[in-house]
Amino acid sequence: MGRGAVPGVSRTYGRAMTRSPSSPGFWRSPLRGPWLTSVLGVVLLGGITVLFVTGLVSYAAYNPNLAPVNDKTPDKGILGFYLFPWPTDPHWLYRLNQGVHVTLGITLIPVLLAKLWSVIPRLFALPPARSLAHALERISLLLLVGGALFEFVTGVLNIQLDYIFPGSFYTLHFYGAWVFFAAFIVHLVLKTPMALRNLRHLREEKDDLVSPRPDPPTVSRRGALWFVGGGSLLLFVTTVGQSFDGLLRRTALLAPHGGGDPGSGPNGFQINKTARYAGIDTAETAEDAWRLVVTGRTGTVRLSRAELARLPLHSAALPIACVEGWSTSDQWWRGVRLRDLAALVGYDDDPPDVLVESLQRRGAFRRAALRANQVADPRSLLALYVNGEDLSPDHGFPARIIVPAAPGVLNTKWVVRMTFGDL
Repeated sequence: MGRGAVPGVSRTYGRAMTRSPSSPGFWRSPLRGPWLTSVLGVVLLGGITVLFVTGLVSYAAYNPNLAPVNDKTPDKGILGFYLFPWPTDPHWLYRLNQGVHVTLGITLIPVLLAKLWSVIPRLFALPPARSLAHALERISLLLLVGGALFEFVTGVLNIQLDYIFPGSFYTLHFYGAWVFFAAFIVHLVLKTPMALRNLRHLREEKDDLVSPRPDPPTVSRRGALWFVGGGSLLLFVTTVGQSFDGLLRRTALLAPHGGGDPGSGPNGFQINKTARYAGIDTAETAEDAWRLVVTGRTGTVRLSRAELARLPLHSAALPIACVEGWSTSDQWWRGVRLRDLAALVGYDDDPPDVLVESLQRRGAFRRAALRANQVADPRSLLALYVNGEDLSPDHGFPARIIVPAAPGVLNTKWVVRMTFGDL
């Protein structure tokens, strides 16, 4: 002990250091190590890549470059380089994309949490940067962790609480995804060689994740992986059913549109916004009061529901699929083709884009635009009936849009005005 030292101070200081998160001795779990971290990382590599791609595809389905009313992420700039006109075939495309995106995202939550737990010592390691490469790795790690938590938390809240971020969720989730994925790519480039080496060797090498004084093990690393996998499987089986009908939907206990059908009869299938939630006034939708206003090249036409019903009617079997991941099976819709309505106002051969407006007073997408290819599809309808009966108020009475492969919010309910032409 040096001159002037106080007895016991060194031992006290040493014990204090082992209680600091920046000390290797603070993290005592014998499970942490490069092999476990690498296995979890490989699972996330595949899963997050699918999530990112399906998320971008989902955004493209809104046709954000078509009209400002569809674009919930203004000033996206170069990040919108990949956008493409959304097709109408296959008619279940959006249903499949969102079912995969949401179900996979929820299923990966235990894997993500296990991965964050496995690398948490590195978040507190000192010094913050030992070299330029190490500094880059630490920055990418912070962005990766923060981005992952942000994307998963906001996604789950939006699913469970039904548009908790009205008008801003799309922007937040879109930009957050790009920040997260950029950090993910940087981290992947830096860590892939090491991860591959770790996967080839079950024996742990010296690593900053391996505790110098581990506690006695209570479960093996493989047992921990089984535990994480079991949690993911539980979330999967209690979520995936929201994309199906019948008994499978009853297994979707963690999904907001799981359980049984919300009613019986032809209109007894899932909805998102009810007429009450949307602020629909029944006086406005009464058949003697409601009129559809159709505007185009040759002027404006006003049609009552009875007049619409006397026009040539067509049928289409199409699902409703929501950004939240839930969907219905094909329902049998009957109404006037959108291209026939375009023909009424001067577009006989080449129907253009259309702006659709709703009576709703609450909720996003009170106005929505559809591309010309969607208008031209013979299955695209202004529906008056579903499954052989009039639409119910909650399903959009007196008339609603139904378009193959379109997100649910673009299948506008309680339609009151349609404007064909330049948007």
